[in-house]
Amino acid sequence: MSAPSAAPVLRIRDLQAFYGESHVLHGVDLDVAEGEVVTLLGRNGSGRTSTLKSILGLVGRRTGSIQVGGQETVGMAPHRIARLGIGVGYCPEERGIFASLTTEENLQLLPRIGAAGMPDAEIYAMFPNLLERRRSQGTRLSGGEQQMLAMGRALMAKPTLLLLDEPSMGLSPILVEQIFDIVQSINKQGTSILLVEQNAQMALSIADRAYVLETGEITLEGKAQDVLHNPMVIEAYLGGH
Repeated sequence: MSAPSAAPVLRIRDLQAFYGESHVLHGVDLDVAEGEVVTLLGRNGSGRTSTLKSILGLVGRRTGSIQVGGQETVGMAPHRIARLGIGVGYCPEERGIFASLTTEENLQLLPRIGAAGMPDAEIYAMFPNLLERRRSQGTRLSGGEQQMLAMGRALMAKPTLLLLDEPSMGLSPILVEQIFDIVQSINKQGTSILLVEQNAQMALSIADRAYVLETGEITLEGKAQDVLHNPMVIEAYLGGH
């Protein structure tokens, strides 16, 4: 399959990634075009989170090419990648909420890069629950509110590319729908999104394109609707239905 026609926000070629002696990614090629939602499917341990961490330079060693906004980042330290001004937001699976800090204090932890950061009012408009809970400590937030806070914090720098790792993890079906509505809203405002999500049905319903990762290798890629109807994907990720 050819790369998307729009300008690439993210272009990965022959990515090899290592944690110590453990070789976790084997020649990954992946693109996210401007304005796209791309989902990365795979079982636990397939290398999906390692792919996101490789983009940020958070693995032990990387080789190959990772271009973000046209800039090569392999070989750069994580703090240099963060300061490029390209705008990469990362919302990790574990959310990283500081329990002793309030919602407002958690939002202010990450510095805005340059003058283009998203105002607090814009974050609260997107996540009204956070406005109501802005004085509450992290320990008092529900799972859904913690996920909204993690996403809001990742958006503070108004990123061009947002990396989302399992945003529906541990949430009720109603909250999952709410979170995915927010993901679509973020995308409509111009942010490209690379989404790692165990709920394949939901991920494919909002994505433009999809990749399937198995044991560190891409085994399938295509338009999301084509992947949704692929027999292998139906059997492995959609419960055979």
